[in-house]
Amino acid sequence: MIPDVMKGVCLTGHGGPEALEWREDIPVPAPAPGQVLVRVLAAGVNNTDINTRIGWYSSDVTGATDKVDQDVEAGGHAGALSFPRIQGGDLCGVVVAAGEGVSLSPGTRVTGPINLPRATAAAPRAYIALGSEIDGAFAQYCLVEASDIYDVSASPLTDAEIAAIPCAFGTAENLLTRAGVREGHRVLVTGASGGVGLAAVQLAALRGAKVTGVTATAKAETVLGAGAEHTLDRGAELPVDTYDAAIDVVGGPRWGDLIRAVKPGGAYAVSGAIAGPIVEADLREIYLRDITIHGCTYQPPEVFQRLVDLMNAGQLKPLISKTYPLQDIAQAQADFMSKLLPGKLVLIPPL
Repeated sequence: MIPDVMKGVCLTGHGGPEALEWREDIPVPAPAPGQVLVRVLAAGVNNTDINTRIGWYSSDVTGATDKVDQDVEAGGHAGALSFPRIQGGDLCGVVVAAGEGVSLSPGTRVTGPINLPRATAAAPRAYIALGSEIDGAFAQYCLVEASDIYDVSASPLTDAEIAAIPCAFGTAENLLTRAGVREGHRVLVTGASGGVGLAAVQLAALRGAKVTGVTATAKAETVLGAGAEHTLDRGAELPVDTYDAAIDVVGGPRWGDLIRAVKPGGAYAVSGAIAGPIVEADLREIYLRDITIHGCTYQPPEVFQRLVDLMNAGQLKPLISKTYPLQDIAQAQADFMSKLLPGKLVLIPPL
């Protein structure tokens, strides 16, 4: 039986944790043709959830994600959001109802990317984000397009492990794909103990790359355990002209050092800037050394399909440090922002 209302967390506006409101009277949406209603089994916590809550995506914000102390209006991925909004881009759930024309059967365990492709001839890299432009997984049920989700019923991973994959591993696989990382490449990964960083380390190692992760010394063993050959402390000097690719989710004042660390002809790929979005570098060190810079958010379907194949084959193993009841989202996000726990934190909705 599908209830008329559900429990979940609504974002009521940009701001601090007080903008997250626990509700038990959210209407359960009904699937239209081509859509499915998914009962959420687990939902991961990500930087993008916090970025959206505090309005960090606004061009008016110029500091790191822990330095936002101003009011913003258009702080979502695509500008202004509609409130209230159910956030949550990391979905693992089970299909409970399907609209006309959908072949997925009730009971199918599913997941999908956070960035949903909406490419057109005029906008070939258009997308919307689950939990930003449309309601996401921080509730008991989530309505999605059938074309946006994938069957992971065959995966040996737990529900929480599946929910740890879409944002972190999808972002990481996209970064590696855009940077052209392949066997034998030397790859530098920033933020290597976080969700995206650990995923990038693991996925790059699966490609046969030689990975160096930048992380706090206390988390070095975790990064090495994910497949890195070496680690560097966050404050350590980076070697020059060394890496075929730099995979960056940190940004901030050391951006120029990352560019110099890449070999001439190499690639720098970015999909995050938790240390700050405003960076400075010497353009001569980019164009005279033929460095290619990739901004990476749009994910073509084949990127996530590769992850689904790895999930179903049991070849991915995300690190989950802690799970929380969904109603404890404020504590989960506070723990996430503390950066004390490596890997992923996951929320579990009530039954």
